[in-house]
Amino acid sequence: MLPGSDTGIGHALAKYLDSLGFVVFAGVLNEDGPGAAELRRSCSQRLCVLQLDITNTTQVKEAYQAISEKVQNAGLWGVVNNAGILGFPADGELLPMSTYRHCMEVNFFGAVEVSKTFLPLLRKSQGRLVNMSSMAGGIPLPRYAAYGASKAALSMFSGVMRQELSKWGIKVVAIHPSGFRTGIQGTAEQWDEQEKELLENLPADTRQAYGEEYLQGLRNHLLHLPSHCAPDLSPVLGAVLHALLARRPQGLYTPGRGAYIPLCIFCCFPLWFYDFF
Repeated sequence: MLPGSDTGIGHALAKYLDSLGFVVFAGVLNEDGPGAAELRRSCSQRLCVLQLDITNTTQVKEAYQAISEKVQNAGLWGVVNNAGILGFPADGELLPMSTYRHCMEVNFFGAVEVSKTFLPLLRKSQGRLVNMSSMAGGIPLPRYAAYGASKAALSMFSGVMRQELSKWGIKVVAIHPSGFRTGIQGTAEQWDEQEKELLENLPADTRQAYGEEYLQGLRNHLLHLPSHCAPDLSPVLGAVLHALLARRPQGLYTPGRGAYIPLCIFCCFPLWFYDFF
């Protein structure tokens, strides 16, 4: 079961797993949208598109009911919590509280609710729970306070569940990709809306402290963000496949060029050295 299959990693993963012969339940935010239509057009009859906004309890329960009827006593082998949002990349002081709440609602609470709802089906199959976190969920990265905090919460949830669910043979995995070019970067219209909310709600003294030049520079950072992200998603797809099929999957995967290096520096060196790095 794969929430967040409309775009990006989830969309590519749904196609990839379908091509390998998996029965894929692709959860999409909009079952009438272009992402869902593309999956129906290009994938096999095995793939099932489900309307699934993971922040909507009713839709999560309806997806569980639909999948339960299909798998019955066999259970469900894997849940890949991929759905997520980025939020506007800006200093933590500048971000409105709505951004923090939205990131937590989707990236953490939504994933937790999906996990809790589908665990009975995973228990039947002694299957896999795979949570798509982020490099920002393992190390502090400037301008990602809201996103990083929500992904750090998801990573900690994964670690605890890995310990607690092992008694039933369920394997729990966290994946911390580095920067990849996905739909999470959003559209220009979405960024314009979030930037407007950010700037309009800034107190005058905060705005003065940062300066107009710095604030306008946030947009330049955002516009150049995709150029620093890898377009080839195959390292992430391979990590998820290994997490789903390996007899002893790793508890943590770090796909992407250099994804493990900052994590090693953060864990093994003094904090002042990491901050300087």
